Amino acid sequence: MEFAKIILKPGKEQSILRFHPWIFSGAIKSVSGEIEEGDIVEVLDNNNNFLAMGHSQIGSIAVRIFSFSKITPDEKFWEDKIRKALDVRKKSGLFNNPETNAYRLIHAEGDGMPGLIVDMYNQTAVMQIHTVGMYLIKDTLCKALQNALGPELKAIYNKSEGTIPFKANITAENGFLYGKTEDKTAIENGLRFNVDYEKGQKTGFFVDQRENRALLEKYSKDKKVLNLFCYTGGFSFYGLRGGASLVHSVDSSERAIELTRQNVELNFPGDERHQAFAEDAFKFLNSPKDEYDLMILDPPAFAKHLNVVPNALQGYRKLNAKAIEKIKPGGIIFTFSCSQVISKDAFRKAVFSAAAKTGRFVRILHQLEQPADHPVNIYHPESEYLKGLVLLVE
Repeated sequence: MEFAKIILKPGKEQSILRFHPWIFSGAIKSVSGEIEEGDIVEVLDNNNNFLAMGHSQIGSIAVRIFSFSKITPDEKFWEDKIRKALDVRKKSGLFNNPETNAYRLIHAEGDGMPGLIVDMYNQTAVMQIHTVGMYLIKDTLCKALQNALGPELKAIYNKSEGTIPFKANITAENGFLYGKTEDKTAIENGLRFNVDYEKGQKTGFFVDQRENRALLEKYSKDKKVLNLFCYTGGFSFYGLRGGASLVHSVDSSERAIELTRQNVELNFPGDERHQAFAEDAFKFLNSPKDEYDLMILDPPAFAKHLNVVPNALQGYRKLNAKAIEKIKPGGIIFTFSCSQVISKDAFRKAVFSAAAKTGRFVRILHQLEQPADHPVNIYHPESEYLKGLVLLVE
C-alpha cells in the first residue's frame, strides 16, 4: 500500500531516532500527497529515509506514531499489538484473576497504540478513542480484540463521544460495538463495584488507583476517613474493609455520590460507618463534619494543557495546605495528581509549599504511581501521569 509521506526538517529526526512517538507540526518540512486527519502516513527524514508510520492529526502534535518499521497496518498488525499488551497483563497477574477482573488492557503510547484506551470490566471491554486515526479503524480494532481475547470477551462498548477531537467533524456516538451486557458489576481485590461506563467519567471507573487503594486499606484500622473527590467511592469501600471507624465520601456530583452509596451498599449493606455528601471539596474542608485521621485527596486533572499549569499548581497548593491544616495530629494524607502536564517534581514542590505554609512537621511515607497495567513507554515520559504521596502530619 502507498501512503502519503511527511518529510521532516533537517535535524528534526532525532526524537524519532530515540523512539519518541510524536511528530510536532513545527518539525515538518513538506508533505507528499493529500492528507486528511486520521490518515496513515509515512514519516521520512530530510534525505527521504524512512523513519516511522503513524496517524496524522490536526494540531501541534501532527503525527502519532504506531510503528518504527515499515509494516502493513492491517487487522493482524493490531491484533499482534493487543496480544502483546495482553501478555503484559498476564505477567502482572491481572488476566483471569477471580479477585480482580477490572484492569487496563491498552494504555495508548504505553502499549504502542497512541490514542487508544481499553479498560476491561469483567468480560466487557470499554474502548475510549482520542484520535481520528484510531476512530477510523475502530471496527478493525474490535475484530482484533475479539481474536486476541477469544471467549474472555463478551462485549465491547465505545465510550468516545466526548474524546474525539472536535475539529475532526466526526459525530462519535457511545454504544456497544460488539455484544451487549446488562451486568455492570466488576471486582477489584475482592471488592465489587458498579461501572457507569455509559454516563460516568473516563471509562466508568479509575482502575489506575487499584494498588493505592489497597495500600490505604492497610492504614484504615480504627481511623476516621475523609475521601474527597470520591467519584464512585473506590477509596471509601477499601477504608471500610480496612476497619475504619467512620468514612465520609465527598464529591460535587450528585450522580457520583449516588454511585458511591450503591458501591458501599454492594460491599457493606446497611453499614452506618459511611456517609456521603454532594458538596464542593474545598468548601467541605473549610467546615469539616468531623476531625479526620486519614484523608484522600484525589482531584480530577487540574491541568490538561501547559498554559494552565501555574493555576493548577496553585490549586494543588491550596487543597493540600487546607488538608494538612485540618487533619488531626499523627494523621495521614494520600494526595494525588493525575495531570499529565504536572511533573512529579512540580507536584512534590506544590505539596512542600503547602506543608510549609501550615508550619506542621510533615513526612513522606510513600511515593505512589500508576500500576503495571498503565505502563510507561520509556521513550515517552509523558505517559507517566499519575503521581501521589502518602504524608504523615504531626
